[in-house]
Amino acid sequence: MKVPEITLYFWIVKLLTTAMGEATSDYLVYHINPYIAVILGFIGFVVVLILQFSVRKYIAWVYWLFVTMVAIFGTMVADVTHIVLGVSYYASTIAFAIILTLVFTTWYKVEGTLSIHSIYTRRREMFYWAAVLATFAMGTATGDMTAMTFHLGYLPSGILFIVLFLLPGVGYFLFRLNPIFAFWFAYVITRPLGASFADWFSKPKNITGLGYGDGIVAAVFTVLIVLFVGYLTVSKRDVQREGARSRYRNEFGRS
Repeated sequence: MKVPEITLYFWIVKLLTTAMGEATSDYLVYHINPYIAVILGFIGFVVVLILQFSVRKYIAWVYWLFVTMVAIFGTMVADVTHIVLGVSYYASTIAFAIILTLVFTTWYKVEGTLSIHSIYTRRREMFYWAAVLATFAMGTATGDMTAMTFHLGYLPSGILFIVLFLLPGVGYFLFRLNPIFAFWFAYVITRPLGASFADWFSKPKNITGLGYGDGIVAAVFTVLIVLFVGYLTVSKRDVQREGARSRYRNEFGRS
């Protein structure tokens, strides 16, 4: 398997990477030439993508390093779409949502499932990462749309996304909501959730932030990511055990 088991640690690190990616992207774009920042982000994204596809199994630090680079570069893509191309957050959210829908639709038509417990072929891994990148771009635009376009501010936006993030879990445990749908719904929401709180901590007070600055916030979240991923690397608490593929076959009847 090339992806981790879905545990509490998964969601913690996922939220940390979204917050770190938002703060890091903003820091780079506003402290160096934005075009150079995007180019550097793209280069880092490609290098770590090659690393992720070169390993034959899930390795915690490789996987989460790639997720972090997707967070940074995905944020840059959404920001460039708005700032450079002048596309509104509302329009870019819809556009990225359409792209994500196309990725999921194509993935399902080709593979017959969107289950992350089926990621053991190169083609399925490519679909998985395409979906991840699309969720980051769409989530970034969505978070900015609620905070800025809808004038909710960063903290109220974060609270809104906490509620939305918890809904699929409630639906799964209480009403037997489809687990694959529940997972991807929550996964999409982690992006605007993490980004909203990162912006709340880092942005100036005159735009509803606390004013700590992008650099400090990015550094703090980076340290937390290193600590959690270091623990997972040593403990292997999130490694999918042998038999996951057979369980998938029994549940879905596909190889």
